Amino acid sequence: MVGEETWSVGDEGGLSPPTSPSSSIPIRLESSSFKVSSPGVFLPGFWSDIFRSFRLAMEFLLLSALHHHRLFLLLLVLFVFSSGTLKVNAFTGTFGINYGRIADNLPAPESVVTLLKANRIKNVRIYDANHDVLKAFSKSGLEIVVGLPNEYLKDMSVNEDSAMTWIKENVQTFLPDTHIVGIAVGNEILGGSDSELAEVLLPAVKNVYNAISRLQLTGTIQVWTPHSEAVFASSFPPSSCTFRDDVIQYMKPLLAFFSTTGAPFYVNAYPFLAYKSDPNININYALFKSNAGVQDGKSNLHYDNMFDAQIDAAYFALEAAGYGDMEVRISETGWASKGDADEAGTTLENARTYNFNLRKRLAKKKGTPYRPKRVVKAYIFALFNEDSKPGPTSERNFGLFKPDGSISYNIGFTGLKPSSASSSLLSLKSWTASYLGALLASALVLLLVL
Repeated sequence: MVGEETWSVGDEGGLSPPTSPSSSIPIRLESSSFKVSSPGVFLPGFWSDIFRSFRLAMEFLLLSALHHHRLFLLLLVLFVFSSGTLKVNAFTGTFGINYGRIADNLPAPESVVTLLKANRIKNVRIYDANHDVLKAFSKSGLEIVVGLPNEYLKDMSVNEDSAMTWIKENVQTFLPDTHIVGIAVGNEILGGSDSELAEVLLPAVKNVYNAISRLQLTGTIQVWTPHSEAVFASSFPPSSCTFRDDVIQYMKPLLAFFSTTGAPFYVNAYPFLAYKSDPNININYALFKSNAGVQDGKSNLHYDNMFDAQIDAAYFALEAAGYGDMEVRISETGWASKGDADEAGTTLENARTYNFNLRKRLAKKKGTPYRPKRVVKAYIFALFNEDSKPGPTSERNFGLFKPDGSISYNIGFTGLKPSSASSSLLSLKSWTASYLGALLASALVLLLVL
């Protein structure tokens, strides 16, 4: 059975080795014994010991602080910061998730917030600006990118007032409680068959940006657009990658604008799609598994996985277009766990292997062979299987989680637990982590000052 290992989740999507082959971990403290469904949860049985230690430590700290008034004020400030009253607007770590909702059986947005927080996934992208989702994310600490769907672009391109109205109704009204950190304008416009949309993309982007600029939001919200691999004439070898001739006329002005705003180049990179179209590719190369790799004869760079090669292909294309300093980020990547008979590689094991190894690769916080100092950041596709998506079977089976909130396969995440007891445990864990963190910080300062 796939996914019998149990892995713990680190602060920034990192992984810790399996601690037990089972899904529950026995924990003993003195004469008490409990079982929990995921590692690292603080249990109610610990509370007497935790509070006793906490109280004694606080008595010592406060008595010492009475003799050091300046230290007392410093401790007070540390407690305010450690309890989480201030939050940072940023892409935390390297791992994000695409939260698609083309389905009729998904959990409520409030439950999704619980799921994301339990697994420490802080970076989330949605494909619209659904108000129920944005309300649910309020005061969650999660950072969300909203999407401006393709059907809005033509109106936005010719009517700056429409852009302003959309921003006010779908972005500004939810700030600052909901941490909206980006607006993705359209999806995979260039390289497609709709030339009218290609022509209006840049004017729409400019009007959206001008609207957030007038609202003084450019310091906290980034405007960008995601591209598919179809914008490239060829992506192999990476050093030969350029933009298609029919795309470059739209791409270069767009890149020129983004270079002035500081927005990265976002691309949907899918080794899965490359393998599906050509099963003769070494699947281990696509799955981050051990393989001989590929040598780029022109650049003399060696690639041991296709994901890095696809990112560097984008860097080479940007360089050829005159924008070699622009950062590349991944707006989508993933692997389908199920597909039609003619969809090569669509197995549960391949999906688990790709996404598990992808998480490990991102957790290393490293760059690519061509841009080793540019840490790779990626939004994984997708959070859930979406049963209403059109197209082949694979389109409905990219989710790391099933619609009921349980995991599709084990890559170190924990599924939703519907019982109220589990929700309480998560709340207790969060509260304990904040205040024990404050205690530790305060004790450190005390030792340094006294």
